[in-house]
Amino acid sequence: MKKYKTAILLFVLFEAIAVSLWLTSGSLFFLLNFSYIGICIAIGDVLMVSQWKYAREFVQFTVGSYILVFLGLICRENMQIEGFWYYLLSGFVGAGVLHYAIAKIFGPLLFGRGWCGFVCWTAMILDLLPYRQPAKPRKTFEWIRYVVFALSLALVLLLFYFGKADKTTLFYLFVAGNVLYYAVGIILAVVLKDNRAFCKYICPITVFLKPMSYFSLLRIKCDEEKCIQCGKCVEICPMDVEVNNNSRKRKNATECILCQKCKKVCPVKALK
Repeated sequence: MKKYKTAILLFVLFEAIAVSLWLTSGSLFFLLNFSYIGICIAIGDVLMVSQWKYAREFVQFTVGSYILVFLGLICRENMQIEGFWYYLLSGFVGAGVLHYAIAKIFGPLLFGRGWCGFVCWTAMILDLLPYRQPAKPRKTFEWIRYVVFALSLALVLLLFYFGKADKTTLFYLFVAGNVLYYAVGIILAVVLKDNRAFCKYICPITVFLKPMSYFSLLRIKCDEEKCIQCGKCVEICPMDVEVNNNSRKRKNATECILCQKCKKVCPVKALK
């Protein structure tokens, strides 16, 4: 059972959240919602330990499409960052606030940027593109993410100012935002030959994820005594992380999405 401890830990975490929110709110939705997500993530981790090739993709599509299609398009909840700003400024702990608190603000203290690797519905589509391994050195325009972050807040503030901040407007903003994200993400991937270019340079939620991920409990660790510095792990990493360095200060340390690709190519099993 030891090899499944991460799966068990994540399932227990999400089940605890599910039961707590159900009991405090009286809404069965929270029990079903977080139980479903926890079960999918746990199954995905078990499949990954069992070395099933598409384990990560299983989680991406079972959870990512659920959030995008069911919660976003059917339940008409804005699950983008604008939804978070909207509920936060409204003083109401809605779906957007819960989503961000668990997945992108406090959750990363436990599982780092696992959201980006396993659950993000934008990356779910971008990872289908053929540029899985970065073909060029990392660019220096990461500052764009902070501009997008600020613009998202400014947009919601303007909606409040003009009296247009309501759930209907936020729903259409959610649809338009996703179309824009997919378009920009695909164009960047093609131009830079990198599926994860959007994640590295544009995505505003990384402003929340990066500082918390530095302290993440779950992280790829390198046994530097066993490592032969072949560089295969660094070469295959989609986020340009200096995987063969065990320090939390390693290059692009807070960018790791726990995709496990590095572990699969390590010839001496120095990564764990």
